[in-house]
This record gives sequence, C-alpha cells and structure tokens, in this order.
Amino acid sequence: MPIRVHDTLSRSVKTLAPREPATPYRIYCCGPTVYGPAHIGNFRTFLIQDILRRALEVDGTEVRHVRNITDVDDKTIRQSQAEGVSLKDFTAKWTKKFHADCTALNLLPPHVEPSAVEHIPLQVAMIEKLVANGHAYVTADGSVYFKVCSCHDYGKLSHLDRDALRTQETNSAGAANDADEYERESVADFALWKSRKPADGPNFWPSPWGEGRPGWHIECSAMSTHYLGETFDLHGGGIDLCFPHHENEIAQSECSTGQKDFVAHWFHSMHLMVDGAKMSKSLGNLYTLDDLRAKGASPMAVRYALLAGHYRSQLNFTLKSLDDAAAALHKLEKGAEKLLEKNGLTKADFAPPAVLEKNTAWGEFSSAWETLCDDLNVAGTLGKIFSALPVVTAADRTVEQARADLSGLGKILFALGLILFAAEEKAAEEIPPAVATLGEQRWAAKQARDFAAADRLRDELAALGWKSLDRKDGYELQKI
Repeated sequence: MPIRVHDTLSRSVKTLAPREPATPYRIYCCGPTVYGPAHIGNFRTFLIQDILRRALEVDGTEVRHVRNITDVDDKTIRQSQAEGVSLKDFTAKWTKKFHADCTALNLLPPHVEPSAVEHIPLQVAMIEKLVANGHAYVTADGSVYFKVCSCHDYGKLSHLDRDALRTQETNSAGAANDADEYERESVADFALWKSRKPADGPNFWPSPWGEGRPGWHIECSAMSTHYLGETFDLHGGGIDLCFPHHENEIAQSECSTGQKDFVAHWFHSMHLMVDGAKMSKSLGNLYTLDDLRAKGASPMAVRYALLAGHYRSQLNFTLKSLDDAAAALHKLEKGAEKLLEKNGLTKADFAPPAVLEKNTAWGEFSSAWETLCDDLNVAGTLGKIFSALPVVTAADRTVEQARADLSGLGKILFALGLILFAAEEKAAEEIPPAVATLGEQRWAAKQARDFAAADRLRDELAALGWKSLDRKDGYELQKI
C-alpha cells in the first residue's frame, strides 16, 4: 500500500510520490546547529525523518536525502568566540559528535550533507536575485532584508492570521530585526545578509553589499534548491521550525524563482516533553545521548523510547520509558530468536534484508507494515509486531510461512531502524562477576518469594552501581 503522511500546508494526509516520474523522491531536512551536543528532542525529529526515508526505501522508492549542517549563525559565532576557538574548529568538533551520536542511534546518513559556510556564494547569489526583483532591500550599513509585505501569501504554511499579528520592520529599540530567530507574535522583515560587526570577530565573508555573513534562513533555501531543484518533494523539520524558519524559506525561495512552488509536502513532528515538562537546563531534564548512556541505557533503547509515540503527538519521555524500551527490545529478541530457530538459522544470521529488492513476502507482519504506511503510526506498528510474535512462533507454522514471517520481520525492523542482538554479548562481558552473582542470587530469592533477601540484594547491587530489570522470563542487569 502507498505511504501516506500528514502535510502541514494542506492540513491533510497525502500519498508520497515523486512530483517528477522516474526520479528519486527528493527530501530536505533541516539539520543541527552545531554549537553543542544535540539533545534527545533534536534526535526525536531526526529519527522520525529516518523512519520516513527507511519506509520509502522498503517500499522500493529511490530516495535522495539532503540534510544540512548549520555552522554559522548567532549561536555558533557567539559560543566559539566565548571559548576562544575558531568557528571552523568549534563547529567541526560538534559536527563530529553529532555524527557519532547518529551512528549509535542507527540513523542512515544523508546522501548529501552541505554546510552553510561552504555554500555562502550560493546564498549570496540568491540574495542578489531577491534584491534585483524587489523582494529585498539594502540598508545603510550594508545589511540586506527580505520585504515580507512583498510576498502576498506569506504565512500560508503556519496558517498565520496576518491581520491579527504585529508587522514590523524595526524592533522595540528602533533597530532592524537582525536576529536569526524572532518571536511568533511579530511578522518581521528578516535578515538575509548581516553586515560585519565587531562581535563577529573574524567570521565574515565578501558580498556585493560589503563584508558580513548570511542570516540563518537563507542557507536552507540556497542549499535545498541547489541539490534538489527549485521545486522538490518533501521538506521536514520539527514543528518549532514551521514559523518563522520554514515560512521564511518558502517566501525567499518562491520569490527568487518567480513564484514556483517550493515544496510539495511539508512534514513536521511535534515536540518532545520530558517528565511532563518542556526540556530546559534549569529543570535538569535536558538529556543528551551521553547522559542516557551514563544512566545505563543502550542507544537502541533510546531509539525505541523516542519513537514509541505518534510523530504528530507530543511524546512524554521519562527515564522509566528507557526501562520499558529495553524490556520491549528483549521481548522482540526472544521472539526473533524463536523465529530464526524455525528457519534453521541463528542470531548471527539475522541482518536487515536487501530492502531495495522487490521482495513482497511479509508473512504475519503485513498488518504491521500497513499500519506504518498509514501516517507513520509507529506505536500501532509496534503493537502489531508484538501481536504477531505468538503466531509466527507457534508450532504449527509451516516452513514456507516461517520464511515469509522472517522476511517481514526483517523489513519492518529495518524500517523502524531497530537492531536486535547488537549489544547482547558486549553487555554480558561488561558485567563484573560479583555483580552477576548478586543478580542471580536476587532473582533466585525473588522466585522463592523471599522478598526481604531480594530487597537486600537489590541494595547491594545498587551500592555497586547496578540495577536489575525484571521480566516474566528472567532479568537483565544494567548500570545505574
């Protein structure tokens, strides 16, 4: 069945198909601003986009995926200056860290990953077009601003009521609005090019209007149209980017191309909440992947926990959800192991299928695939997978059925990006013998209903920095 997802512009669920027949499905996703480690809220968005791409590939669609690196903006310049490090070295460090986290979380790398700094000439060329056709103006200090009033349908993506909002060309201090981001209640002329300022230090480049640097919004328009064409298939990002970033992208892109439609499909994911609140350093609930790994979570458990809800609904992440994710992965592994045995295979034989081959065998997992195709309903898909496991491991399953089931499970797990058995042997090796012995003693005490002894042994494990995650069929030791 076709893959259908929600389109923010039309507010409807639409089928994904290339606008131009016999061409790859062209996707642009807003990437990280590399001024520190990405947090789990960032990664939830990237993981959802990863599932979208994987689903298209499982369906046999060729994809061209572009995701940018923002390595010049207010934040990167300010932080690199504060640390006394060159912008290039500063952003290279955090780009490398981002890539390492992506690998740990099993994100497919984009086909193209352009950096903003490396594409400044493209951005200057687009700004020149906007100035020439009257959609942008140059100020006395050599900055260039987009003229919002020249774009008649500005606000169409985020469905702004422009009459109800404050339109301004200057901020409350009477100065031009040159911040890369601004408040939602203002529709402001925004900076395309910022003239050189002392606070920028050595971070400036030449332009027809003098030395300076590009604004934040122009980079995505210039790079996406360069690599995917003036009109392409899908643009993704978190819902927080809908306004002003994506709204500004549409305006400057369409005004520079003579009002050609910029993007056919806008794909946004909702915010991640942590313990029922918005993530913030002050609340102590802003987690990175390293933070969660230090608490004993595996990257696959983090991936599972971040994907367990629907992308169009807020997901409330808790540390307990990591334990639940680890338990769910363990259950998946047990079911997959039984299915492998029915096929005469071992865990070592289990690997993602060659998904671009026209393999139509889904077995009992066809319903899980259909659910994923219906607006990327990951929660429903997981439910269908777990419902299918008892069926596919039943004694009366034929060899032919078991083969189809294994094919289906491999493909649906590839689409979700979940790797089974990856950390099993390594985890066993890392558990100290004394901890393993305590774990065995505690489990035996619990099975004997000697809860006092079980509690005492649990406290001894905790003193050594370990905890036991109990299940119906056993337990797993994890670092605290």
